[in-house]
Amino acid sequence: MNLNEREEFYVGYLPKAPAGVARHTRKAALAIAIGAVAIAVLLVMGQRRFAESFFEFGNAREFEGVVSEYPVPTLIAQKDGQVGTQPAFSYYALVAEGKHGAEAIVEGFDGRRVKLRGTLIHRENTAMIEVVPDSIKITNPGFSAANRPVENLGEQTFAGEIVDSKCYLGVMNPGHTKPHRECASLCIRGGVPPLFVVRDAEGKSAVLWLVSERGQPLNQEVLDFVAEPVEITGRVSQNGDQLFLRADPRSFRRIH
Repeated sequence: MNLNEREEFYVGYLPKAPAGVARHTRKAALAIAIGAVAIAVLLVMGQRRFAESFFEFGNAREFEGVVSEYPVPTLIAQKDGQVGTQPAFSYYALVAEGKHGAEAIVEGFDGRRVKLRGTLIHRENTAMIEVVPDSIKITNPGFSAANRPVENLGEQTFAGEIVDSKCYLGVMNPGHTKPHRECASLCIRGGVPPLFVVRDAEGKSAVLWLVSERGQPLNQEVLDFVAEPVEITGRVSQNGDQLFLRADPRSFRRIH
């Protein structure tokens, strides 16, 4: 070793580090900063994007259509225009404010043409209205049930997740999986109709309204399965753009 060469040594209380130490420190700091930015970008890119869902909170507006009480409270509103020679309809599931279903609100209105005020909740092809209390008014004293042909799609088996429809469709985002389980259980216990969310191999999802074999509401019976992966076998039917799965809760099976 050349005796004229000295090893640099930095004492913390000195106002300035030796040139060699400062150079290495700058390089290390720059590498750490670049690494932190790269990790942050990778984490953001790896996150699953939020679904295109929304809740028009504070923007109640008027809707008109025919009420269907069963199997899920629904407002069937005629669209402008037609599909072929048949009128086209929009189907809005109905819920009450807070964590409550709309069964009590729509009782006695089945088949009636009404106007109501409510707040729109929407996710992809499924829409819901949170009904303003005491806003349903009959516009036609007679019955005027919409033409609602139901197509039977046979018995099928699906794997998916049971969610509360109100949060999943837009009030919460994301409104599913175990972090949302307690909220979902409270909503379903309060009468919000459950949805069964299924996905294919490509990750595309579909939703089915989950009801009993007789088309009656299923709420208390499904609480133990909410937000868990389950397999359900039942009869599938289609009413307009809505899919229904009629199943016996005793046959639900947890899966991994």
